[in-house]
Amino acid sequence: MLAHDKDSLKRTPLHGLHVSLGGKMVPFAGYDMPVQYPAGVLKEHLHTRVSAGLFDVSHMGQIALRPKSGRVEDAARALERLVPQDIVAIAPGRQRYAQFTNDNGGILDDLMVANFGDHLFLVVNAACKDADEAHLRAHLSDVCVVDSLADRALIALQGPKAEAALAKLCAEAPAMKFMDSGPRKVAGIDCFVSRSGYTGEDGFEISVPAAEAERLAKTLLENPDVLPIGLGARDSLRLEAGLCLYGHDIDTATTPVEAALEWSVQKSRRSGGARAGGFPGAEKILADFDQGAARRRVGLLAQGRAPVREGAPLFANDAGGEPIGQVTSGGFGPSLNAPVAMGYVPTSQSALGTNLFAEVRGQRLAVQVAAMPFVKNTYKR
Repeated sequence: MLAHDKDSLKRTPLHGLHVSLGGKMVPFAGYDMPVQYPAGVLKEHLHTRVSAGLFDVSHMGQIALRPKSGRVEDAARALERLVPQDIVAIAPGRQRYAQFTNDNGGILDDLMVANFGDHLFLVVNAACKDADEAHLRAHLSDVCVVDSLADRALIALQGPKAEAALAKLCAEAPAMKFMDSGPRKVAGIDCFVSRSGYTGEDGFEISVPAAEAERLAKTLLENPDVLPIGLGARDSLRLEAGLCLYGHDIDTATTPVEAALEWSVQKSRRSGGARAGGFPGAEKILADFDQGAARRRVGLLAQGRAPVREGAPLFANDAGGEPIGQVTSGGFGPSLNAPVAMGYVPTSQSALGTNLFAEVRGQRLAVQVAAMPFVKNTYKR
């Protein structure tokens, strides 16, 4: 990368730490981020599955949605204008996965929404955060103050030993359940902690003031069970967990039903529900629920050893015919020691066990529709 291009990249508050740890820095969503450390992607991935990994996700957007009335339910009802989820039902101290949708039912971004008692706390994707903030301001400023929390870093601690590692710094951590979220003291620092993540493992995401981020990260890394993990392993971990990457597996042209995210849309927002519709693209999304979508995101296991990567066309037969779908994410799954992928196929060919073919370098490789997650999740419910 040209030096002047690298100079234009943003840096997270942990940038100096990544460099000191030997991180291989690459551009990602406008930031200079570590793709891996000297241990390498394979070891980082497997370490997170058996111990604990520390991830810098400070490039993501953190936003507070503060109701002008002082009543959090007013902020929740306002946000329901923009997402198909039941935000009103999120209890204080809990969070929920959601999507911003457009008028065609497509997904503008996916996000986490937490109820902090007197306001909502949102975490959005790095590449979309400026657009998301503008979207919120354009549509909710009548009811809410949209507060960008740009002075905060975000650290993820993931894996079966994450609880024990965090418990040394935060006595409340062990009592938290999956998707609990709220203010907590960590190493004496005022943080926001959620029991969630992007790996399929038990773990936590810790929002910390930027000025305290490096101290907190270094303190966590003093534990021999905790290793720094780069973007490479973050991607292979989330792929094994069957989790969507925005801009790849979901985008403005995919609906939540096509993306197999029906579970994230509560009955109260569906046809016949207490607050059915009322969000962008409701007509299309509710029709997908009621009549079924024409295509569906599915898991794919390759029958051989060659990885099937993003963009590979999918065919019904081993020769001839037009493509019926496309791979949206794919690579090697270290935990399975085998290639894994996901992509879109016609709903009529989305049943588990359906045999398809992916075209890789001019050859059609056998793949089979498989259940996701590929690796059993270990969330503490």
